[in-house]
Amino acid sequence: MLAESKHHAEAAEVMTQALEQAPAWAAGWFQLADYAEKSGGRKAAIAALSTVLRLDPADIFGAGLKLALLGATSPPAVPPAGYVERLFDDYAARFDTALVERLAYTVPEKLAALILDHAGATAHFPVVTDLGCGTGLFGQRIRSHAGTLEGFDLSTNMLAQAAEKAVYDRLAKADLSRPAAESGLFGPGVPEGRCDLATAADVLIYLGDLHDIFPSVARLLRPGGLFAFSLEDGGEASGPVLRPSLRYAHPAAFIRQLAAENGFAILACRCEVIRMDAGAPVSGLLFLARHGEDVLSAACAA
Repeated sequence: MLAESKHHAEAAEVMTQALEQAPAWAAGWFQLADYAEKSGGRKAAIAALSTVLRLDPADIFGAGLKLALLGATSPPAVPPAGYVERLFDDYAARFDTALVERLAYTVPEKLAALILDHAGATAHFPVVTDLGCGTGLFGQRIRSHAGTLEGFDLSTNMLAQAAEKAVYDRLAKADLSRPAAESGLFGPGVPEGRCDLATAADVLIYLGDLHDIFPSVARLLRPGGLFAFSLEDGGEASGPVLRPSLRYAHPAAFIRQLAAENGFAILACRCEVIRMDAGAPVSGLLFLARHGEDVLSAACAA
């Protein structure tokens, strides 16, 4: 009640008393850090987050990300997989309503439009792989253009929501932050070089430096296959930027270099508003790339 009425210092006092009775309560320490930060107690917030990491080395709360935002540590190259999995497991049941109705989320339709503007309105892809498929919002928009549609996600609850939409031929768990051989994208019945179109709608924003995802997609695609993906716009930064939302933004120049290093040619890049966040528009980048063919890169259109 104190926190909801913006009395964060008082809320921190109450939480401190609770933690005296339950000192191993990692979630409580994480909440204390939030109250302390909001009341101007940066040092107290850092101390509380450090305690969270000691109690929960797997960091399912994302305490390491918060410490980086407070300037206590360097941003991690990738967020903890346990944090991302827990975040979306908890979010799955209300994901569609929260994103589409409250945050005006538009990536699925805009990314599908980018693909079809290039490939043609009647394009057909024998195998489409939806990476980080979530609840299947993008899958619904590409289904009519796919022969086989497969979806992968780290969150079991997200996969369950996607299954209810009945648009995927195959759904499986995968950790896209891991190297290709450890990701779960390949194995018996799921060979390399099987895919004509790979997509990642609002996924790479949770993967940090992306140095594992591009090689994985390269192994997934047939020669000449397409990779369509969205990002939050990192502007003129030299590399990924961790934002207060605990999502990463990526500059276009960084993506172009990483794509080239992994044999991708950029076909198109669009700058779009992709959602609202705290009442403000979030600027994003939508990319379409081809792997294994010599195609001139297109300039990033406004």
